[in-house]
Amino acid sequence: MLTYAIGDIHGRADRLARLLARIEAHRAGRPRRLVFLGDAIDRGPDSAGAVAMVRDLQAREPDSVTCLMGNHEAMLLDAVAGTGLDLWRLNGGGPTLRSYGVTQPCDLPADVVAWIAALPTLHGDARRWYVHGGLDPARGAEGSDRETRLWMREPFLSANHDFGRHVVHGHTPTRDGRPELLARRTNLDTGAVFGGPLTAGVFTGEQGPPVEVLAVR
Repeated sequence: MLTYAIGDIHGRADRLARLLARIEAHRAGRPRRLVFLGDAIDRGPDSAGAVAMVRDLQAREPDSVTCLMGNHEAMLLDAVAGTGLDLWRLNGGGPTLRSYGVTQPCDLPADVVAWIAALPTLHGDARRWYVHGGLDPARGAEGSDRETRLWMREPFLSANHDFGRHVVHGHTPTRDGRPELLARRTNLDTGAVFGGPLTAGVFTGEQGPPVEVLAVR
């Protein structure tokens, strides 16, 4: 079983389509799971297309596809609820609205909003924790609250804490467009919406860190 964890898409549906094709070629018929690390939306030109792609995959393979909530999905939900609209727009919510052909959060498709609201903030397998933002070294993976999982950078990034499993995350774009590959964590946000590639880490059941990295521009 191969697990492909995909970093922050941010509305780059074009790159997501290419990366999914690359994953299909790479798996070469082997069983696989997909884990999307959140922030499928905002900033890029086609959030609607990116969400539709992920939802379609999940609908066809509900046991093999997991999509996590990112802080941008959380900001969308706040905007729909009538709070935080200015913050969401400041962080790229406008292109998401345009991709759905609406001007106000309340006019977003109800099924899309419901799907986003149901997204988990943590996923685990035998060797890894998957999260969008980070985990609290003082509280552990399952003890970290929603806000931490969606937003945390420090002290998570610098603590080198052992959470009992390798941690795979996004949220903090790398400056050189390469994933951050460390013994205890892997950062797969390579800044696809800022000119970097969209990246997937390839994981197996034998070890925590990725055995390979796939990237497309």
